[in-house]
Amino acid sequence: MAWLFLLIAAGFEVTFAMGMKYAEGFTRLWPSLITVFAAVGGIYFLTLAMRELPVSIAYPIWTAIGSLGTVFLGFALLGESLTALKLVSVGLIVAGVVGLK
Repeated sequence: MAWLFLLIAAGFEVTFAMGMKYAEGFTRLWPSLITVFAAVGGIYFLTLAMRELPVSIAYPIWTAIGSLGTVFLGFALLGESLTALKLVSVGLIVAGVVGLK
């Protein structure tokens, strides 16, 4: 269950990061509420995952999935560039997390 909790937490992390963009400095009600809910949900499920997983594994995976998700959603939804340097950097994040595991 710990890995499932970690994946759920990571989904909330991506939602939180994207929500911050849409909340526009917490000036828009619904995106702001979604952002706060996602932050609480992400931390809650991360805490559940850490009951069984070491922090040195759970936290980096959580942040890595959040980073990867926001890079790709920024490209897909916000029209942000996806350069070769960004792709190499994403690959290095993945390599780093794999190295920790």
